[in-house]
Amino acid sequence: MDHAATPASTPAPIWIQNFDAATVSGVRHGLTRRLADAGLTGAKAEDFVLAVNELVVNAVRHGGGRGQIRLDRADGSLVCEVSDQGPHPQAASVRHPAPQVPGGRGLWLAHMLTGSLLLTRRADGLTARVSIALHGGIPPSRG
Repeated sequence: MDHAATPASTPAPIWIQNFDAATVSGVRHGLTRRLADAGLTGAKAEDFVLAVNELVVNAVRHGGGRGQIRLDRADGSLVCEVSDQGPHPQAASVRHPAPQVPGGRGLWLAHMLTGSLLLTRRADGLTARVSIALHGGIPPSRG
């Protein structure tokens, strides 16, 4: 009997949107609508929106002032990528800073709320990816 692995499904784009400082709020509201349309609501959706919002704000603050968000559906999960085109002179840190240090908690918060933060440094910027299972369970790893 052949038990070949079933290939993961190809991500199906739900939403792709460019953003800048003026459109951060609109991106948050747009993401909330798309999550609800995909069947993700309640506290789980609120946590995911907060995590992605932190990534969008980081892209604006540290990644050149603008970026792109992409939301895909794959293997029963939603996968969101936030990409920017900033120089990122400092290494991105997912560590929780000391309580007296202002700011610096966006990546840590995104990781804590999703448990799936993956950072990919590109020649022209940074991509942060988070995912969430639609119906319980653990989202698949996308490396």
